[in-house]
This record gives sequence, structure tokens and C-alpha cells, in this order.
Amino acid sequence: MRHGEPVGGKKYRGQSDDPLSAEGWEQMRAAVGEHHPWQHIATSPLARCAAFSHELAQKWQIPVSEDKRLMELGFGEWEGKTPQQLMENDPETLLRFWRDPLHHHPIGAEPLTEFAARVSAVWHTLVKEYKGEHVLVVAHAGVIRMIMAYVLGMPMDHIFRIQVGNSSITRIHIEGEGLAALPSLVFHNGQL
Repeated sequence: MRHGEPVGGKKYRGQSDDPLSAEGWEQMRAAVGEHHPWQHIATSPLARCAAFSHELAQKWQIPVSEDKRLMELGFGEWEGKTPQQLMENDPETLLRFWRDPLHHHPIGAEPLTEFAARVSAVWHTLVKEYKGEHVLVVAHAGVIRMIMAYVLGMPMDHIFRIQVGNSSITRIHIEGEGLAALPSLVFHNGQL
């Protein structure tokens, strides 16, 4: 599940720790409703994910863990800027990045290959530690995109072709275990 709208609206916040706005809290609570089928919640430690995760965990007595590997892609000097601000001097800057994030990333950004390795590592940890359990992962658009790329066998440089809405849910089912496990996408960008 992706976090809801943070304070400050739409911008490249990456690893900036903006909390959820009042609207973001409403989005998250509405997306989950009274559903609570999870045996565990894993969350990014950033406030826009962790605060809701801990509220949900407390409400339904579900164990929760924070993992730094679930943090968003670091956007370097783009962090805190809106898309409009980024395109003021160069209207094509975002399009170049979305098309080829390996070669057109922001200055000081986390390299996409390192981000992919970080997300892949946390994915394998979650699959191994919570084998056979229903786990809710509360994270960021980039993390969800990278997991989907892994599950679907997409090139990592195509992740920005996937839209991930605020408080949307992506469900992945895993059949089998270990190296023989087969993850499959059940639905994406939906609600419960």
C-alpha cells in the first residue's frame, strides 16, 4: 500500500520525512476500512508510512516492523521540489528522467541500481520471514514500482511507466517458497 497525500501536496520528497496531511490520513483510513486480514505490517520508517502503520497495528493488534530498505528512492537535489519547479528551466527534464532514469537522474540522487538492490533485498527478506502469511507493506511509489518490476520481470529502468496513486493497494500472491517461489500480480492501484 502506498502512503496517502503528505503535507505539502505533490512534490518529489524522496527521503524527506513529511507527515501525512489530514487528507492523507482520510485516504489511508478509507482505503483499508475495517479490513485487517494481515498477520504482519512492514513499513517504511518515514512518517507518511509509519504513522498510519502503527495506528493500524495498534487498532487490530497486528505486529509491525519498520525497515529502512522500504524508504523511497532518494531524489537528491530534486527533493522538496514540485514537478512545475523542476520544469521551469528545462521543460523536458522529467520526461528524460522517466524515459531513462539510469542516465538522467537528479544530481545527488540514489543510483537506480542501488535502489533496486535495496528493494530486492527487503523483498526477499519479507518473503522468507513471513512465508505463508498475509503481510501488508506500507511504502512509497518507487518501492512499489520496483517490487512490481521484479515480480513481472520488467527492466528496472521502466518503473516510471507504472502509476501508483496515493493510498492505492497492490496485491501480490506468492506460490511456493525459496528459489522456486512464483510471485504473481493479482491487482494494482486498487482499493480493498
